[in-house]
Amino acid sequence: MTDNRKIDPTTGTETTGHSWDGIEELNTPLPRWWLWTFYATIVWGVIYTILYPAWPLVSGATAGLLGYSTRGEVAAEIARVDLSNADLTESLINVDMGGLKDNEELHRFAVQAGRSVFAANCSQCHGAGAGGVVASGYPNLLDDDWLWGGTMEDIAYTVRHGIRNEDDAEARVSQMPSFDWLGAAELDATAHFVRSLSGLAHDEAAAQAGADIFATNCSACHGETGLGDREIGAPNLADAIWLRGGSHEAIIQQLKTPRMGVMPPWQARLGEADVRAVTAYVHGLGGGEAAMDTAQDGSAD
Repeated sequence: MTDNRKIDPTTGTETTGHSWDGIEELNTPLPRWWLWTFYATIVWGVIYTILYPAWPLVSGATAGLLGYSTRGEVAAEIARVDLSNADLTESLINVDMGGLKDNEELHRFAVQAGRSVFAANCSQCHGAGAGGVVASGYPNLLDDDWLWGGTMEDIAYTVRHGIRNEDDAEARVSQMPSFDWLGAAELDATAHFVRSLSGLAHDEAAAQAGADIFATNCSACHGETGLGDREIGAPNLADAIWLRGGSHEAIIQQLKTPRMGVMPPWQARLGEADVRAVTAYVHGLGGGEAAMDTAQDGSAD
């Protein structure tokens, strides 16, 4: 290799002075159009950093002379959509929830809006498809089984105030006591009886012994036949639908160490319109009940 530069006789281009195996490297200049394009991008980059948000800072970024903001664009678009739906939103806030389905346009608007509200705020627990999570305490919202009632009014109340939370004085509250003081044989018999209520496999002799234990300790809340009580959130134990699992072992665990979920209140965060919208969406998933339906039903908790 040599550092002596010279003009290549074939191309008339200066060499770099580098040579490998007798092959000399040409110092071919970049095309003028490419250079001018490169210089233009530099100028554009400088102008962009002056006009638009660009340089990161400790708690944000430089705003730019134009004050442009993608967040501002999104907020403006949301405001535009809200304004275009202002009449429907106002109607939704004031409508009697029990008669919402009578207004086809308003009901359709509520369901579509509620779908978005559910995806953003509820799907993390209940699942994207609202099927819940068995044994984890997240209810399935696709069936017609409700702890606190499945009418529009019932669902809206639950959404507004939540369940067993400390943030809302009007939250729905129910509490199952621990029966860990029962002996192992008594717990086993009670579990067999509970499974017998919904026709699940069980030991008949043990279930008969568990019937007396159930009548003495459990019927006050769940009823003599295990149909539950929605007024106090006591689950229906005779429908083979379970929040914490319906296996023999899962029932014994619930008797010994009751697990009870917490649902936050959504009124303050969502506002009345979105509460009603997500209520309409959940009600329409397949398990909603008409206002006149007073049948006792509930999910095993």
